[in-house]
Amino acid sequence: MTTAPIPFIDLQSQRLVMGAAVDEAILKVVHSGAYIMGPEVIELEKQLGEFCGARHVLSCANGTDALGLVLMAKGVGPGDAVFVPAFTFVATAEVVAWVGATPVFVDVLEDTFNMDPAHLAASIKWARNNGLRPVAVIPVDLFGQPADYQAILPIAEAEGLWLMSDAAQSFGAKLNNRAVGTYGVATATSFFPAKPLGCYGDGGAVFTDDDELIEILRSIRIHGQGSDKYENVRIGINGRLDTIQAAVLIEKLKIFPDEIEARQRIADRYNDGLRDVAKVPRLMAGATSVWAQYTLLLEDRARVAAACKDAGVPTAIYYPIPLSHQEGYKHFPTGPGGVPVSERLSGQVLSLPMHPYLTEEAQDRIIAAVRSAA
Repeated sequence: MTTAPIPFIDLQSQRLVMGAAVDEAILKVVHSGAYIMGPEVIELEKQLGEFCGARHVLSCANGTDALGLVLMAKGVGPGDAVFVPAFTFVATAEVVAWVGATPVFVDVLEDTFNMDPAHLAASIKWARNNGLRPVAVIPVDLFGQPADYQAILPIAEAEGLWLMSDAAQSFGAKLNNRAVGTYGVATATSFFPAKPLGCYGDGGAVFTDDDELIEILRSIRIHGQGSDKYENVRIGINGRLDTIQAAVLIEKLKIFPDEIEARQRIADRYNDGLRDVAKVPRLMAGATSVWAQYTLLLEDRARVAAACKDAGVPTAIYYPIPLSHQEGYKHFPTGPGGVPVSERLSGQVLSLPMHPYLTEEAQDRIIAAVRSAA
C-alpha cells in the first residue's frame, strides 16, 4: 500500500475541478480596476442571501470582523456579559473583549461539541447575580453542525438576551430545513480558505433580517461613514471584503451544493469504518452538517495520531486548550461548575482529513491507520 502523504484539506483538487473559471473571474477584476467594493461584492452578497434565505448580507474582511461588527452595531460594551462556548476557536471570545465586554464561558455537549443549553441558563443567572449585565449569547456551530437553537433561543428570549450565531464552520448546513444564516438577530461566517466555502485569502459575512441593523453594519464596515466616506457618524473599522475575493466566492458558490453532498458521503463512510473503534461524531435529529472537520473522540489520542503519521495520514487537534484556560482569557469568568466537558474533549479530540475531493482509496488508508491503533 502506498504511503504517499494525504492532504488534510486539498484545495488544489478543487482548483482542478473548477478549471479556469476562478482565474478568469480574478482577471476580470484585475482588468476592471475596481479592487475595492467592486460590483462583484454586491453580487456576492445577493447570491449568499439567496442561498440561505437571509434578507440582508454584509460581506466583510474576515470572520472575526463579522462577529465584531455585530457587537459594535448592538452597542455592547463594559459591564455587559456575552456568553460563548469554552470549546471553540478564540475569535468568538476575542471580539467580546475587543468591545470591553466580558465573555462568560459556557460548557458544551460531548456528543455534538456545541453549547450546552442547560449550562447556558445557569451561567446567565450566575452572571446576573455577580454584577454583570447579560446581553447576548454567541453559540458556535462547531465542526459544521448547527448548535441546538431550538433549545438555546427560548432561553435567550426568556432572559432578554439577543443571539448571534457563529457559523464560521457551518455555512451551508441546516437545522429542521432552516438554513444557517437565518437564526437569531444575526449570523457571522468566515470564508478563510480552509472553510467549506472559502476564498483565496481572508473573508467573512454577516447575515440578518433586521433592516435597521444592516444599515448600521454597512456604516461601521467602512469607518462609520454616513452619507459618504468623509462623513463619519459613528466609530467604525476598515472591514471591507476585497473584490477579488468576492469574485472567487461567486465561482465557488456555484459548486458548493455538490461539495456539501460529497462531504456528507465522506462523513458517512468514515462513520461506517470507525464507529466500532472510536466515538464518531453525531448529528442532532433534523440537523445537517457541512463537515468543516471530521472529529473523533479517542481514549489514547497520541497513539492513534502517531500511527496515522507513520502511515502518511495527517491529523489535527481542534482544540487542545479550552478558551477558559488560555493565558489571555483565564481571568474571564466561567459558568457555575466550570467547563468539565470542554476540558475532557480537549484531551480526546482528533480530526481526520476532510474535503469534498477525498478519494475512497485515500479514505481507506486513513480508516486503516486509525483502526490499527484505536
